[in-house]
Amino acid sequence: MKRAPLAALLALVAIAIVAAIGVAIAGPGPSPGQEIAGSIGSSASPSVAPSPSPAAPTPSPSPTPSPLADVAIVPVAHFRTQVSASSFGEVRSVLDGTSGRYEAVELVESDADAILAALGLDRPAVPSRLVLAPDATALGEDLSAHRKRLGFLRADEVRPSVRALSWGPDALFGVDRVKTLAEWPFVAHVPEDAAPAEPAYDPAAAWTLFAGGDIMLDRGVAKTVKVDGKGVDFPFDGGTAEITGRTCCSQFGYDIVQGRRTGNAGAVRALIESADLALANFENPAPNNFRWHTTGVVFSADPKLIDGLRNAGIDYVSLGNNHIRDAGANGIAQTIDNLEKRGIAWSGAGEDLEQARQPAILEAGGVKVAILAYDTIAKYYAASVTRAGSAQMSAAVVKADVAAARKAGADLVIVFPHWGVEYDATPFAGQQRLARAAIDAGADMVIGNHAHWAAAMEIYDGKPIWYALGNFVFDQVWSEPTMEGITLELTFAGTDLRQIRMRPHIILDRAQPNFLDPAGDGKVVMGQVFGASKGLLDW
Repeated sequence: MKRAPLAALLALVAIAIVAAIGVAIAGPGPSPGQEIAGSIGSSASPSVAPSPSPAAPTPSPSPTPSPLADVAIVPVAHFRTQVSASSFGEVRSVLDGTSGRYEAVELVESDADAILAALGLDRPAVPSRLVLAPDATALGEDLSAHRKRLGFLRADEVRPSVRALSWGPDALFGVDRVKTLAEWPFVAHVPEDAAPAEPAYDPAAAWTLFAGGDIMLDRGVAKTVKVDGKGVDFPFDGGTAEITGRTCCSQFGYDIVQGRRTGNAGAVRALIESADLALANFENPAPNNFRWHTTGVVFSADPKLIDGLRNAGIDYVSLGNNHIRDAGANGIAQTIDNLEKRGIAWSGAGEDLEQARQPAILEAGGVKVAILAYDTIAKYYAASVTRAGSAQMSAAVVKADVAAARKAGADLVIVFPHWGVEYDATPFAGQQRLARAAIDAGADMVIGNHAHWAAAMEIYDGKPIWYALGNFVFDQVWSEPTMEGITLELTFAGTDLRQIRMRPHIILDRAQPNFLDPAGDGKVVMGQVFGASKGLLDW
């Protein structure tokens, strides 16, 4: 082997030293994550380090970029949307201007490039198709004002004022949510210092609450279940349905609705069973000496029909209503006993006033939930120190009872009143004052009933109020508003309400609720709710 001349070796060493000095001056290059984020929607050229000069001072090295963290990203729309899902294809069509549903995508400005990078998309050629909000709160407000926008938020930033959509078939909220964050398919790489050390929302730790409206197991419901032989489980076996026609008119002058099932049998039961807590109003006593009423407005139910509630997964029923003493004082005591035999909690009535005002306290997701139920309609059924009956609602009573529930260990308090005007979706002034008094007293939400129509929703001091959910299992088939109602599917992280879903349904065979497509036939009852909410619901 030939040896290189000494001069040549010295020249090679000199070249290597100069190259090393150049690298030190230029500093470290961008990390792969930075390079991707910087390439999305950026028109600036990368800076080039100047050639070293003996006269120029040596510049300080560039700061080390923050490491990146994977954060779950959720598509969101305005609260009233009846859309339930989105997809990559839809996002691309919005940015391309070919979407028939949305006019723009809206992102929080600090996360925009990271989210677009996760999607593998550039900023649109038409700037108006991408809207940037300063923060998550502003984005939610914008979606309420501009309902043809599709937004994206970090999962931790999703609140009830927006509707979280599924990403393809996967949901992050509700009873059908993915079980862990690791299963969620849409993540973006954001700077670690902008992400919390522990996620504030984790589907594995979340819990859900189902709430239905009025359940009555006498009259036409009893006929369907017992006389027609459908069985105690039939009312909760509903699936999906559609409206096939309307004819005029019932004895009360309303259009009569015809509907048919479209499949998915058991969907209603699945929702109830999957929820961690399931609540409803029990619109009749169920005494041992019950009597089946074929007509009229005095009710009593066969206690055996309570098996249907238990089998469906109903955890709690309110007894605070204007029918609870229809079978007398003994009827109340026997109803309570028959519910407890089946493991169903209750509140709102009792053998005396003290018992009637006691909350039911249940646990879900490590949270103690107190439910206080009241009646404001049948004052002649009011409980007293020595008389069985219902708890009557007043601002003073609610204030004392909420405080007592908190003292008993409740983390979350729900007020469940029976109030308002039948067949009227709009609350009157005194009812609204009472609702707000419950929130002022420290309740976390109010879920009302009695109207037999789905009624207004209000947000007061950041807390939700539902004035009525309408009929759930009932035989009032003489009008569309009495045949249709809503159920609630609420998702919590601890005591923090994160998502609200209202599902419309229609009652078939005088006993069985079946879900309606919220974007189709369900628009009637949802429109009724939102129409009555004018001035009460900014979302």
